[in-house]
Amino acid sequence: MSAKELKEKVEKALEEIRPFLMSDGGNISLVDIENNIVKVQLEGACISCSVNQMTLTNGVEATIKRHAPQIEKVIEVSQQIKVN
Repeated sequence: MSAKELKEKVEKALEEIRPFLMSDGGNISLVDIENNIVKVQLEGACISCSVNQMTLTNGVEATIKRHAPQIEKVIEVSQQIKVN
């Protein structure tokens, strides 16, 4: 799978989970994909949410892995430049 195809699959997964995050005043953006590790940035209410790590693992990572099984991990990074 090409890097472009992988990015499209990850973006599709984020689109699937985004409405749930937005319903609580948050959002998520793709920052980068490097060595099968997805880097995302949490936004809005997600930044200070006490369960954001659980959401990241059980919600975001699980959804991304369903779309792109080769992804090994999803990590949250702060103040990074987003991937275009």
